[in-house]
Amino acid sequence: MTPIPLGMVGGGAGAFIGGIHRIAARMDGQFALVAGALSSDPARARASAEELGIARSYVSYEDMAVAEAARPDGIRAVSIVTPNHLHAGPAIAFLNAGIHVICDKPLAATQEQAQAIAQAAEASGARFFLTHNYCALPLVREARALVAEGAIGRLRLVQVEYLQGWLADPADGKQAEWRTDPARAGAGAIGDIGTHAWQLAQFVTGETPEALSAELSSIVPGRPIDDDARIALRYASGARGGIWASQVAVGCENRLTLRLFGSDGALEWAQETPERLIHTPKNQPPRILTRAQDRSQSFRTPPGHPEGYLEGFANLYSDIAAVIRGDDRHAERIPGLQDGLSGMAFLRAAQVSSRHDGQWTKVTP
Repeated sequence: MTPIPLGMVGGGAGAFIGGIHRIAARMDGQFALVAGALSSDPARARASAEELGIARSYVSYEDMAVAEAARPDGIRAVSIVTPNHLHAGPAIAFLNAGIHVICDKPLAATQEQAQAIAQAAEASGARFFLTHNYCALPLVREARALVAEGAIGRLRLVQVEYLQGWLADPADGKQAEWRTDPARAGAGAIGDIGTHAWQLAQFVTGETPEALSAELSSIVPGRPIDDDARIALRYASGARGGIWASQVAVGCENRLTLRLFGSDGALEWAQETPERLIHTPKNQPPRILTRAQDRSQSFRTPPGHPEGYLEGFANLYSDIAAVIRGDDRHAERIPGLQDGLSGMAFLRAAQVSSRHDGQWTKVTP
């Protein structure tokens, strides 16, 4: 099958997430990266394109959208891997040009930017995809299937933790610089990793909290943005939950965990051991499920040959390629515009709640 021509905005030399997207896009041979506006600096953009073997390098994403839409061999999709505050401009430009958009999370840095993307997506014939990669891991998809078929009964308790320690001290470097700048990030730990926790719980349970109470803190002195978030959740079904997202948890590398407790059982999954899902039926011993029991078949190697973070992104890219080619069978498991808007509503509600000493606040998209 001929690979889909792909472009990229951002992701030049020194960028972390751009490299991840490039590996994922080519892992299953579904995409070919042929064009890019890899940096706002023309010389750096050109050098990055040459280093990566990208045929067509552009000075700006505006020029790229217009030129690629006009080419008979132009890109059909674009990956946006810029800092949060730079998602809206390219997303809107490519949607307006009829080119599918694959955007890194969160949707945007501000509510206004998010709404502008939503308006462009609704008016475009192109699709918008959001890369919350953890929901594409095989045993997360299996957990979702188990919840949907009633394996834990009625949902009662949800607990998600996403703990990192890399920002426990005042930090420099490109990745820390923009993530701790309110103007570019929009939100701190709650936006960078808290939105992952929110989307993961929503994806697996099929339920969205209706209200929350949040305490957002800047633990490192002088930091102008939150680096620790503790949030209580209320669901319309009566379930209760909590999210703890921190980037100052010393000793934690990338500790994302999900625990669900229902009337008839429980589920537990951890990103650092992604190929193990613990299902505990009520009054029975725990069952340890591996990829051998995953019904989604979202993997490339036999069970026991570990797949993880990169493969999660690759699963999304393969599903996105299928949708672009007209196969919508797995579209419901790809995060999209509504997931992005839900994440932005979560951020806004948490920030409002925290400013009012944890006052319970409705989560309104």
